[in-house]
Order: sequence, then structure tokens, then C-alpha cells
Amino acid sequence: MNFKNKTIIITGGSRGIGKGISQSFSDLGANIIICGRKTPEKIAKNINFIELDIRNSDAAQKLVNFALDKTGKIDCLINNAGGGPPVESHKASPNLTEKVVSLNLLAPINISQAAYESLKKTKGSIINISSVSATRSSPGSVAYGASKAGLINVTTSLAMEWAPLIRVNAIIAGLIKTEASSDHYGGEAGMKYLADNLPMKRMGTPNDIAKACIFLADSDNNYVSGACLEVFGGGEPPSFLKIAEEANNIK
Repeated sequence: MNFKNKTIIITGGSRGIGKGISQSFSDLGANIIICGRKTPEKIAKNINFIELDIRNSDAAQKLVNFALDKTGKIDCLINNAGGGPPVESHKASPNLTEKVVSLNLLAPINISQAAYESLKKTKGSIINISSVSATRSSPGSVAYGASKAGLINVTTSLAMEWAPLIRVNAIIAGLIKTEASSDHYGGEAGMKYLADNLPMKRMGTPNDIAKACIFLADSDNNYVSGACLEVFGGGEPPSFLKIAEEANNIK
């Protein structure tokens, strides 16, 4: 696939999943626009960075204007930035909840709206990075799970509303190994235990998500819109199986 001279915006593109997506599209010749709250120490060729917080009300237009100033167009927007700290729901402050919802749901809506006119001209596409937390219960991260679930609805709704000129798709990402995974999953031992209990016997990688983005961004796949592509290696085994196994061992 050739993305030479295509302009791809990737929010949160300097680390984790976003960095993998950025590098993959850059290798295919695309002009990359990324943003983040901190400027990275090193920025690869073909990658343009703007420092901003996408939760701010004026950030969406600033990001779009930056992309247009650099390349004159936008071919694909990838709403990747997201996250939220684990916290017991009864202890989550209203301020924290608002920040999590703003980052994972409101910002993608705002940036998509800001990029609408430019994407319409190029017949471009939007890819929203959602999560398995959107499709299963999400204890300890209620605002995050609810936001990612909302992002799926944003995807299917805009895919219908903005067709046929703009395609909108989502990726439902599974458990992905990044530089932040060690703290989240209990170190290397915790990640190995987790991987051993997944169907594919490994966690996903940013490159796995990047490959899915490349497929969805490819204009040859112009009938794929409103799709929510699960990239989770077969999913997570249901907890009742482990509970049943433990119950049988008690007998």
C-alpha cells in the first residue's frame, strides 16, 4: 500500500500505540501530523509535531490548522489519544471523570468536526481507536469504558451521516503491550501470566493496531465504513470458565 503524499493526523502519536501507527504510515511515505502534551525528544522524518492538550476547547481547530499549514490537506484522521487511571468508582472525583470523558470521547468528536471540511475535499476517512473496555464491563475504569463505548456510537453515527464522502471506522483494541504496560499489568511476570491466558498466547503490539489502521485508511477499501474491527487476538476468555475450573477443584 502506498500512502505517499497523504496526510495522516494521529492524536497521541508520540508514544505507545500512536507511535507505532505513526511509524508505520511514515514508512509508507505519508506525511504525519501528531500531537501531545509534551514534545518528544526525537521526532522521525516525515513527522510533524504540535504540542497541545486535545481536551482544551480550542485544540481541535489548532491541530487541523497546523496540518493544513504543513501539507495543505488532510486524508485521514486517527483519533488515538486516550486512557484513564484505574480508580474505584465511588472514589472517582467529578473532575477526574470529566477529564477522562473529555479525552476519550469529546476530543475525538471535536477534532472530527474540525477536520470535516478538509476530509470532505479529499474523500478521506476517520479511524477511532476504541477498546475492549467498550464492549465488556469495565470495573475500576467506568468513565473510560463508557467513553470508549460512546466512541463506537460516534463511529457508526458519523459513518452514516457523513457518507458517501467521508468513511468512519473504529478499531476495538485488545490488551496491547506498550512502554506503559509493565506498570499497568504488574511487571514482566504479570504480563507473561496475562499473555499465557490469552488465546494467541501473547499480548497485542502497536504494530498490530497499525496494520489494521493501514487497511482501514486505504482508499481502495472504500466500501468499508461504520465498521468496528476487533483487533484482540481472539478476545479474553470469559471469567466463568476459570471460576468453574476452580469450583471443580474444590470438590
